[in-house]
Amino acid sequence: MTEIEILHKEAMDMLLATSRTFFIPIHHLPSGLQEAIAAAYLCMRAIDEIEDHPTLPSDIKIHLLRSISLLLEESAEETELAQLLQPYHALLPDVTLRLADWIKLSPSTITPNILKSTAIMSTGMADWVAKEWKITSQEDLDDYTFYVAGLVGILLSEVWKWFNSHVETDQKLAVAFGRGLQAVNIIRNRDEDLARGTDFFPDGWTKDDMFAYARRNLELANQYVGDIESGPVLTFCRIPLLLAHGTLDALARGEEKLSRAAVESLVNQVTEGK
Repeated sequence: MTEIEILHKEAMDMLLATSRTFFIPIHHLPSGLQEAIAAAYLCMRAIDEIEDHPTLPSDIKIHLLRSISLLLEESAEETELAQLLQPYHALLPDVTLRLADWIKLSPSTITPNILKSTAIMSTGMADWVAKEWKITSQEDLDDYTFYVAGLVGILLSEVWKWFNSHVETDQKLAVAFGRGLQAVNIIRNRDEDLARGTDFFPDGWTKDDMFAYARRNLELANQYVGDIESGPVLTFCRIPLLLAHGTLDALARGEEKLSRAAVESLVNQVTEGK
């Protein structure tokens, strides 16, 4: 195997270990597009692990996130990233420590887009660490979900356009797509977040309010996906969207998450009908 083939296999293994939800649709993508989306996901997951780290002090999180953002804006030299992360090697997970590898996996013509979006996300995450994730209003919630998920939607749209110039998507709907998926995660992880002293619900919001927020954004996500013609891009988008709707319905019924059988059934609806 060549070096890039080995890196590709390791990236897919990392995807499977970090997010089965996104491994499934990425696994179905064709060559080229698969590497681009895998690299984008892993780069963003790398910085997300810093923001969410359970023991890393906030000042260190802010330092790392802002420094990574600056390095990505300057095209991210591998040695500089390694030097930045080295003091925290024992604390950070492999997906973060291998950030430079995920950048190398990306096809060169889409790499600048991935670096730009990840840099913006990293700065936004640093700002929210500094704010101690204090969300008091829907405006705050919109801002937080934009940086941690809406930017994913924007980058996806740029990758779709890069892969197929005929794919046209609306940026506001792209943001809603990411925001809707994040809102479902917020509801699903509510008890765990509260246990560690973090509350992503705006002041005065009940679970019903957050359910309504998630459904509004998922309805816009439906429009986003509805604008995409048949092909691998549509298949990719439909899988996480169906899983988000299914998870939200399961949570509304009082279940903790979708069952493995339900996940497989929803995925089969997409992959067998593509």
